Amino acid sequence: NGTGVEEFILLAFPGTWHSRVSLVVVFALTYSLTVIGNACIIALVWMNSNLQTPMYFFLCNLSFLEIWYTTGIVPKAIGVMLGTSQTISFRVCILQLFFLLSLGSTECFLLSVMAYDRYLAICYPLRYSSLMNSGLSARLALSSWLGGFLAVSLLAFLTSRLTFCGPDVINHFLCDIDSCLALSCSDTWPVELATFLVSLIVVVASCVVTLVSYIYIISSILRIQSVHGRKKAFSTCSAHLSVVTIWYGSTMFLYVKPSAQNSLDLNKLVNTFNTVVTPLLNPFIYTLRNKEVRQAMGWA
Repeated sequence: NGTGVEEFILLAFPGTWHSRVSLVVVFALTYSLTVIGNACIIALVWMNSNLQTPMYFFLCNLSFLEIWYTTGIVPKAIGVMLGTSQTISFRVCILQLFFLLSLGSTECFLLSVMAYDRYLAICYPLRYSSLMNSGLSARLALSSWLGGFLAVSLLAFLTSRLTFCGPDVINHFLCDIDSCLALSCSDTWPVELATFLVSLIVVVASCVVTLVSYIYIISSILRIQSVHGRKKAFSTCSAHLSVVTIWYGSTMFLYVKPSAQNSLDLNKLVNTFNTVVTPLLNPFIYTLRNKEVRQAMGWA
């Protein structure tokens, strides 16, 4: 690579020792609950034959992704805040950036696939089992994973070619695009353009698929005559709709923009929600809003 800087110092959240320890406790508790919650979702689907459907197959993929997504961020962030692991080498920084963006892109694709699955289930209930069979669901999940990692490969490569002359302090608890661009002493326009284009392809395109799917879903639900039927149909997609709203709201703020944001502190706050809080919310949203999951857990 063309960098003169061999490692970076992660600033995380500057403050008193007491405030940093408090954040460590919050991060550690959130991380533990995230791993346990998502692992429980996978275990429930695996052990319960009633949940072995395409919808829950995609949910297992999402839960598996969330475990690795938060694992790639939170343990290092805790070390940074405790002062035991504040430095990160250039290569590990690029690797973390690559996996963070790849898993985030995969989540966008998975959420759009899940929206398409709900569209088929609600709009074509009698043909659903033949339309969304195990072969198609496996191909859609595999395509989401491959698409997510391939989409970010060029972006990560371009970022690795940037020149860093100093300073070497990243105002964040992880390596993200905006922080790297802010420290680079070379022309960052190619990376900014690539970031914007990848964001359009991944985030906006998957969001459009999700939005169109839900337009058809809502129109189909409104045509159902009985109140009980409408309520039952909406309950099958309400959890997914909640997760989609939370995820896309924060992701679009972070990545769908023509240039780097000026406020890195604001980016850090939104990234905290996106990478720490959201993976925790997903399993609990699906548990609270999905009757079949509650029944499998003995809650309903």
